[in-house]
Amino acid sequence: MIEKKGIVRVKDVMKTDFGTIDGVATVADALKKMKSLKTAVLIVNKRNQDDEYGMLTSGDIARHVLAKDRAPDRVNVYEIMSKPVISVHPDMDIRYCSRLFANYNLVRAPVLENNKVVGMVSPNSLVLDGMYKTFQ
Repeated sequence: MIEKKGIVRVKDVMKTDFGTIDGVATVADALKKMKSLKTAVLIVNKRNQDDEYGMLTSGDIARHVLAKDRAPDRVNVYEIMSKPVISVHPDMDIRYCSRLFANYNLVRAPVLENNKVVGMVSPNSLVLDGMYKTFQ
């Protein structure tokens, strides 16, 4: 039997390079940013301290813009983004994070510390980076 080597936390597997965008930006702006950052997900910035973070995925764009034949330069990010988003804490055990992803069918989650996004986590990073670390 393989012995586990302690708890792997979200902060151990999260990606710290992620893109952000303002909700008033157009989908065309978001597409340019996604392409330049080679990502399919952007965090939508808060408008003020009492607001919540949002998230825009390429799937959102496909469903709400491409499939409906809308012009990307005439649709704002805030019209099609998900908000609020389920976020996780950097100290969360990846097993619980994985359950959260499964329970809510998540593809990404921002990692929040002190009410600021410090990273992004995905099922791939939980499994490929996190599980791998537990059995090294």
